[in-house]
Amino acid sequence: MNNNINILVVDDEETIVDVIEAYLKNAGYNVFTAYDGKEAISIFNNENINLIILDLMLPDISGEEVCKIIKNEKDVPIIMLTAKINEDDILNGFNLGADDYVVKPFSVKQLIARVSAVLRRVKDLSSSPILSFNNGDLIINLESHEVKKNNKLITLTRSEYNILLTLSENIKRVFTRNELIDRVMGEDVDVFDRIIDSHIKNLRSKIEDDSKSPKYILTIYGVGYKFGGNKDD
Repeated sequence: MNNNINILVVDDEETIVDVIEAYLKNAGYNVFTAYDGKEAISIFNNENINLIILDLMLPDISGEEVCKIIKNEKDVPIIMLTAKINEDDILNGFNLGADDYVVKPFSVKQLIARVSAVLRRVKDLSSSPILSFNNGDLIINLESHEVKKNNKLITLTRSEYNILLTLSENIKRVFTRNELIDRVMGEDVDVFDRIIDSHIKNLRSKIEDDSKSPKYILTIYGVGYKFGGNKDD
């Protein structure tokens, strides 16, 4: 059972909220509901929310803005619901820190499966030891999900963090873009190759001394990406 996990569902369409709530409760989750951005932020600030299902088209504050506000407070996983299918809109959502994207109309059963997948990835990431590279230049604390560069804490979105973790735990392996999508976002997520490139660009700007001449996130032309750091003993 999942009755220690609190999920916040945010959508201004009451029918959609009711259906998602029923499926989540049937799967054993505790469910909180909100029908606009202000109500969602209020619930988030007063409850221990473990995951948010967030519609982008809200009547007061946009879903993107709600996502930005919440991610600035706590790196809680967010699955965005949207009728938007424009690639740039989806890229923008991931850049704001969304962990998954579901386009309306959608299968509620598939949405629940994605909830389970995101929560499973979060749980898996929390049980590993500290990783240190290049004599402590880059440190990843997988218990607290904190990343330090030159002993300074840096802020990564969950997708950026997951990409960094995937590459750094498999130093010698080259990952294609599709493999990174499968590892970081789940095999059933239909996204574009450009999303990985966008995350890589943002990640490099945060962890590299020179993002144009990276030493950690290396491009293997015609194939994908690999990790270039040296692991400390």
